[in-house]
Amino acid sequence: MNNFLHQLLLASNGVCTDSRTLQAGNLFVALRGANFNGNLFAAQALEQGAIAAVTDTAPAAPDPRYVVVHDTLQALQMLAAQHRRYLDIPIVAVTGTNGKTTTKELMANVLAKKYKTAATQGNLNNHIGLPLTLLSMDKSTEIGVVEMGANHPNEIAALCNIAQPNAGLITNVGKAHLEGFGSFENIKKTKGELYDYLIAHQGHIFAWDASPHLLQMLHERNAKSLSLYGENAEQKPVSAHNNATPYWQFLYKGTPVSTHLVGSYNAPNVWAAMAVGKHFGVAEADILEAIAAYQPANNRSQWVSTARNHIIVDAYNANPTSMAAAIDNFAVLAKGNKVAILGEMLELGAASDQEHKAIVQRAQQAGFEQIFWVGKCFAEWLQGTAHLYFDTVEELATHLTQHPLQGCQILVKGSHDVHLEKILPLL
Repeated sequence: MNNFLHQLLLASNGVCTDSRTLQAGNLFVALRGANFNGNLFAAQALEQGAIAAVTDTAPAAPDPRYVVVHDTLQALQMLAAQHRRYLDIPIVAVTGTNGKTTTKELMANVLAKKYKTAATQGNLNNHIGLPLTLLSMDKSTEIGVVEMGANHPNEIAALCNIAQPNAGLITNVGKAHLEGFGSFENIKKTKGELYDYLIAHQGHIFAWDASPHLLQMLHERNAKSLSLYGENAEQKPVSAHNNATPYWQFLYKGTPVSTHLVGSYNAPNVWAAMAVGKHFGVAEADILEAIAAYQPANNRSQWVSTARNHIIVDAYNANPTSMAAAIDNFAVLAKGNKVAILGEMLELGAASDQEHKAIVQRAQQAGFEQIFWVGKCFAEWLQGTAHLYFDTVEELATHLTQHPLQGCQILVKGSHDVHLEKILPLL
């Protein structure tokens, strides 16, 4: 069955799991979820020109275009693993608590200077997105960069078995998805599954030399094929991102490295991309050019200037580690009337109360002129303070409409499901 599906893949012009976006010539895979059943759209996909439909339900009448399997998700993952072996190219994997997507995109930009590079689109980094990334590659692809996300133990190991990376890195380990992981130690163990796979399969590891957690994890595993990056003494900004120049500049072994990314916390992401580029033979001038050209998007470390304000938009996601880094960075980066708009951090489980209390205390000590808080997780810790609190982003939007901000440096940071991006047009 695996070989048959792979032949169908090679005869197709790509895999599709959503009939709404299907193109003629696609191979349709009917996935099931809590709120959807792709099997119900298999006939429609075939009518739209799919060359075949992989389903777990037989059609009412015999139809050779149906490929019936026991589990369509498992079939998708096995097909991706087989296709990865067929491609026989270097695959670089990246995981971590923060910075995965930014690091992945920086690495892809750098590697594209020398190779035809394919990479995870957006943050499609889970048990469905990663197989689809691999299945989008073809024999013209020379190197792949895949992002791996996880919110439960053993997920990185499962993704490694599909992607079979030859090299990889963990950006960092911090407090995120504690509700699913249960503890910080489980986070380290799960992220460390990438190290385990690479060591077992003679892969190469890149690691940030200023992270004691990562260094400890490598020491415990006695990792040998290893490139450390960071140069502790040189991880400092040369000049801050400012209104006149849309760059944050770092110094790497005496060489200025310019990037559109905002914040010193992005330095390790830049060093990682440089280390990966160097390992794969990309010229230093090309590496620096690729990093300088990268434009962050999707509300990640973006610097936005409007007619009224200057904004750091970092509202795609938030956890205690990234929230603390964003607050500290904004405290030293911005000048003038500093305003923080902070959304609650989700999926923290039993640690939620204590972590939100800590963020409130940290922000209160940062010296911001105003702080707007969004989300019920903050409510308890703001009683008796002068801070502006809102249950929802819609309530904040109403306030900002009535009381617009003008001439401010603004940090917008919160979990994705808080939807702080909705207030950006009001700033």
